[in-house]
Amino acid sequence: MTESRARRLWRVLEPYHAITYFAPDTRKATDALGLRGGWMSYFGCRAAPLGPVGPEVVAAVFYNFHPSMVARAIPDAWTFASPEQLLVARLEAVDSAVRRLMPDASTAVRRTAELARQAAELAPVAGRPIAAANAALDWPDEAHLVLWQATTILRESRGDGHVAALVGAGLTPCQALLTISAAGGPSKAVFQLNRRWSDEEWAEAEEDLRSRGLLDADGTLTEAGHSLRQEVEDTTDRLAEQGWAAFGDDKALELDRLIRPISGAIMATGAVPDDNPMALRWEPDELPNASAGPGR
Repeated sequence: MTESRARRLWRVLEPYHAITYFAPDTRKATDALGLRGGWMSYFGCRAAPLGPVGPEVVAAVFYNFHPSMVARAIPDAWTFASPEQLLVARLEAVDSAVRRLMPDASTAVRRTAELARQAAELAPVAGRPIAAANAALDWPDEAHLVLWQATTILRESRGDGHVAALVGAGLTPCQALLTISAAGGPSKAVFQLNRRWSDEEWAEAEEDLRSRGLLDADGTLTEAGHSLRQEVEDTTDRLAEQGWAAFGDDKALELDRLIRPISGAIMATGAVPDDNPMALRWEPDELPNASAGPGR
């Protein structure tokens, strides 16, 4: 896939946001509130800006998780902690994780956070429920937390647009995963482990895609399948580009330059695994010396 500006900026900003999913600090914080297990922690924290919604709403807006997987965590999560408590817990967990992974982050990210907040305040939220819910939250005071909240708004705005692109392309949640895997993304095993679609459901999705001429008998995308997948990615980028165009070329380039070593340092620590369900990848030559840290 060609890396447009919107895609490049997602890729370099996403590791900083993704700390919340992979650092043990989040699970520790939600365990203290009584939540049970990592997935209840994930669904509770990510859905908390929406309020105490039911599993149907979470499955709909998150899109590619099996509804039964969501239902094992929501609404039970709200019986252990309110959304307001989880919003506090996730921010405190990010604070702990960033200070542990990058002790100098408070000084290294000040300008980065300033730019990221400006970009986040321009990110489209109309028709984007998760982005709008996060954008409605109060901003934290410290720079490294402002940066995290900004990256969260930006990625959820892009993600909501991606869901719209998938719906427009006629790809079901399982088919969305299947086609990105067939296009060279994360493996079926990674997606099944993290999204919980069964072998039978995966096979049904494959059969439907074959009937539409999008998938070959061997499970590879046809030319039409590749074209549709590219259309989804191009639409996602185009919808995200609305905010970046308003942000401006010069500031976008500066943000890219400033966030890249910070996110590269996070990826170099292994805090975000290489084989992740977000299809987030960094090439070895993009990674700094893990011991150097950002801003040094």
